[in-house]
Amino acid sequence: MAENPKPRPMNHASSEQTICAGGHTVFINTIGTQSTGLSDAPPLVFLHEGLGAITMWKNFPARLCAALGRAGIIIDRWGHGRSEPLDGPVRGGRKLDYHAREADTLVEVLDRLAVPQAVLFGHSDGGTIALLAAANAPERIAVCITEAAHVFVEPVTLKGIREALAAYEAPDSRLRAGLARHHGEERVDRVFYGWTDAWLSPPFADWVMTERLAEIRCPVLAIQGLDDQYGTPEQVHAIVGGVAGPTEPLLLEACGHAPHVDCAATVTEAVRRTLATL
Repeated sequence: MAENPKPRPMNHASSEQTICAGGHTVFINTIGTQSTGLSDAPPLVFLHEGLGAITMWKNFPARLCAALGRAGIIIDRWGHGRSEPLDGPVRGGRKLDYHAREADTLVEVLDRLAVPQAVLFGHSDGGTIALLAAANAPERIAVCITEAAHVFVEPVTLKGIREALAAYEAPDSRLRAGLARHHGEERVDRVFYGWTDAWLSPPFADWVMTERLAEIRCPVLAIQGLDDQYGTPEQVHAIVGGVAGPTEPLLLEACGHAPHVDCAATVTEAVRRTLATL
């Protein structure tokens, strides 16, 4: 697949829609279009973190798409933002294999949108889902970019989640109020406890997906902040050591769990460099 060294200009106006994928209604925001003929390159598909939503990306997807001359697709994963709410009880209701389930849903989203190939940009849980999707459907994923992805459980991850749980349950919690602005008051508890209860459940301590990495043949850019409170560089080392395709690690100083926020310019340039190798 050839890469145009000078992407043609694109109208990066956004549009919103809902589609059915994985048995649930999923809300997406598209940036630019492939149907206009202005860009034939695979679009960037953005997958948010465990407590995230489309709105929490702010303007980063639009800026990255504009810088690269590509269309973009931003997804509210099931249960998040404006997608269909999670089902089951508020506490302990989320299935522990939700990463794998959502990787299957992602490929179905690409089918519904008639996207033959995509460049995945996944943050945290979204990065894990991106890696699994690249393993499941190697012919559909042109590049996989991860930020703070997890491929096994670390003590620092569980420590960070316990601290988030304490902050969420504190009186007049700023964390809960902030998340409610993105998910809605009626569903924020289900989103939050769906994430914390899954990760902190005893069976999840043995969760690992490193055995799937060898099935990934596309280029992978694995990004991690050295001040990430939820993971260490060992996650990046495992990804780089396990993936079958070409990989590039990017460890960033003075950077926390969200490199696209703390080091946006560096992340943008690294993505540009990775895509230029296609």
